[in-house]
Amino acid sequence: MNDIMKVFVNKRIPEIGIKLLEQEGLEVLFPKNEILSHEEWLSYCRNVDAILSIGNDFKYNKEFFEACPNVKAIALYSVGFDHVDIKEATQKHVPIGNTPDVLSRATSDVAFLLMQSVARRASYNFQKVKEGKWGTFDPLHGLGQELYGKTLGILGLGRIGFEMAKKSQKAFDMEIIYHNRHRNEEAEKELGAAYVSFEELIERSDVLSVHANFTPEQKDLFNSSVFEKMKSNAIFINTARGGFQNEKDLYEALASKQIWGAGLDVTNPEPMSEKDPLLELSSVCVLPHIGSATMEARNGMARLAAENIIAFSRGEKMPHCANPKVYSDTI
Repeated sequence: MNDIMKVFVNKRIPEIGIKLLEQEGLEVLFPKNEILSHEEWLSYCRNVDAILSIGNDFKYNKEFFEACPNVKAIALYSVGFDHVDIKEATQKHVPIGNTPDVLSRATSDVAFLLMQSVARRASYNFQKVKEGKWGTFDPLHGLGQELYGKTLGILGLGRIGFEMAKKSQKAFDMEIIYHNRHRNEEAEKELGAAYVSFEELIERSDVLSVHANFTPEQKDLFNSSVFEKMKSNAIFINTARGGFQNEKDLYEALASKQIWGAGLDVTNPEPMSEKDPLLELSSVCVLPHIGSATMEARNGMARLAAENIIAFSRGEKMPHCANPKVYSDTI
């Protein structure tokens, strides 16, 4: 491209990403304020060639692409791309980049943390200490459960799910079962993971951890009818997307002791209301979507997002593209 390509970055990211873009000679534009109205956001997007997009506050759908015809590439600062109409982007010949791999360990760490926190009611007991309610020794109060030898069920045994399964097996000798669109032969060979149906997954899991990519068809997948089939000691973990769970049904399942506990790094909606009844339950731990919140992961995401933009600016394929069909001649 002969003209200097303009790239809109809608929020601050680690400096490594910005430096890479500037070293490439690209013009990097930032908003005056990071909290933008929809119209303010569109006003920036209309006047640039590419977007390095942070967060999922705004949707890249048909209306967006019609309103911003100059946008030729979008690099997401995330692995997930459920806020993008991939079909529409592909039809408009707009490659969508994402940032896989670099946050797999960090996000699996949070799933592993939530599993242990819920199993031992850590959030509840920490709150007691802060409120001066430590009290005297009570052999029957605030008891948790051990994870040794339990069955971990993974929905979506990709990179993050694999890391979660590996940690859980090494730490607690957990049996691994999983449900995927496709078999994961590496996990079956290395971890002895067993592929099962979704019905078997929810019926057998002592801990069920969600790591799948979210699609609209999976909205409220975990609802009352699913929770009813889970074990009474089951722990539900979600570090993927909040849309997977119906939170009213989740609360009722926990309050009625249909299942034992829940650990969430993602909620529906986000942010969760501080008055949400889930937060009152002793076997629940909620974190504010911090799966990738390590210096290493966030730096890696900035680098990959910048590399996707740079590749596009050079007329090359994005190294990490969520819609590789965009490069096909048969669109």
